[in-house]
Amino acid sequence: MSTTLTLTSSAAKRVAWIAQKQTKPAILRLSVEGGGCSGFQYKFEMADAPEGDDIISETDGVRLVVDPVSLDLVGGSVVDYVESLGGAAFRVENPNAAAGCGCGSSFGI
Repeated sequence: MSTTLTLTSSAAKRVAWIAQKQTKPAILRLSVEGGGCSGFQYKFEMADAPEGDDIISETDGVRLVVDPVSLDLVGGSVVDYVESLGGAAFRVENPNAAAGCGCGSSFGI
């Protein structure tokens, strides 16, 4: 299993924009929680700083952080920011997900 995460340039630009608006550091935290229509759901939030055991990925000066427990479920994933007719959102392309859902925010292993 991969222990890497990738933040696309598009996602990095969006995180930087949000961070500037909120006057926070450009750090996006990705975590996984139980729930959603497929068993697990992705949770995104702006972070003030990485935690001690976080895995950190950096793109264009923007950091993506994830805790070790969540990394077991999202290792090797690519986090992108997509704008479409249905709205704009961060999307996770997760190679570990055996099942997904139409909304793209939930997955199963």
